[in-house]
Amino acid sequence: MYSEDDINSAVAAGAISAEAASGFRAHMSKVRELPRGSEENFRLINSFNDIFVTIGVVILLVAVGAIGQAIAGFLAPVEDYSEFFSRLPQPTDAQMEAWSASREFAEVLTSSLAGLLVAVTAWPLTEFFTRKRRMALPSIILLLAFVGGVFFAVFGAGMALAIDGSETVGALMVSFAALVAAGAAYVHWRRFMVPITVAAGAAGIAATVIGLIVAAIGPEVLDDNFDIVFGLVFVAGLAVWVFAMRWDISDRERITRRSDVAFWLHLLAAPMIAHPIFALLGVTEGDNLGIGAAFGVVAVYIAFGLVALAIDRRALLVSALIYVLFALTFLFREFGAVELNFALTALVIGSALLSLSAFWQPIRRVVVGAMPVGIQDRLPATEDTVPAASAIEPSVA
Repeated sequence: MYSEDDINSAVAAGAISAEAASGFRAHMSKVRELPRGSEENFRLINSFNDIFVTIGVVILLVAVGAIGQAIAGFLAPVEDYSEFFSRLPQPTDAQMEAWSASREFAEVLTSSLAGLLVAVTAWPLTEFFTRKRRMALPSIILLLAFVGGVFFAVFGAGMALAIDGSETVGALMVSFAALVAAGAAYVHWRRFMVPITVAAGAAGIAATVIGLIVAAIGPEVLDDNFDIVFGLVFVAGLAVWVFAMRWDISDRERITRRSDVAFWLHLLAAPMIAHPIFALLGVTEGDNLGIGAAFGVVAVYIAFGLVALAIDRRALLVSALIYVLFALTFLFREFGAVELNFALTALVIGSALLSLSAFWQPIRRVVVGAMPVGIQDRLPATEDTVPAASAIEPSVA
């Protein structure tokens, strides 16, 4: 399978002409009866070799993390629960505090060393499998391992230095670790240009800002008012969505790496927007969901659908799917269809999604056509266009 970036790379290398690339795009759009941009192409695997390499990468990284844990256990040995109480059947408060502190120190040291070794191992593997071999799935796994490893390494080291710190200190440490992880994602992007890296960096920035606000408010205050956290996540999700739209608007035809970057940003923003809304509606509280809230969930999902159609991205619909399934199941049960509530829910949602997929373009033309011309000109075209292939650096995922 060849991606848009592969075609652009072939044009840049002179293997095919720009006219041939444009003709190929036009032919494939005609064969599939779907504008090229609406397919939301992103490359996960090139071949089964990607899966084979990914299995090896995951096994190696798990082994390296386990070695880090073993080293931490050697540097900071701590008795387990049974050994401690067999040695001290009735420990004093001071002994209990000392044991708890040593155990917490060992845990954060384990996190730090394991994260550090994973990050250090992931970078040279990325040099080969991403920069040289241009393998998609291993590149994604290695990026997540590198950024995640940096986060846990910094967070663990910070907590080890402030083991007796308050919850506010913990929130500050999360913010600092997230900021460093975002910086690591930026360095990774400058070196390897893997599209998901921008989303990883955006997640780090969002976590940094939320952590700083939580530290300023006071984590103990939020224990009794968790809606504030939902609000912060929702605002951060909107910010990421706006950032994603900036990448999308810069490539309306979706033939460059910018579209791939936007895809991952939308995938990040969608749950950050959807989950707080549905949590505030009470969906996450299980049987406490009321009929009004259930209808509210359906209304919000329809709104998400209109936004998805307008911007030609399906991430919001996928992220909110579990909530609308739950809400419809509740409604069918309330209206007497107890035995068939799940089957009816699956039938309605499955039919709706398939119908929407089959008639995506006609429906989208209606939705976009109802918008002001200025907004229409900034959204992906409702009819396929075939611009000349541009010499864009190829991405790997």
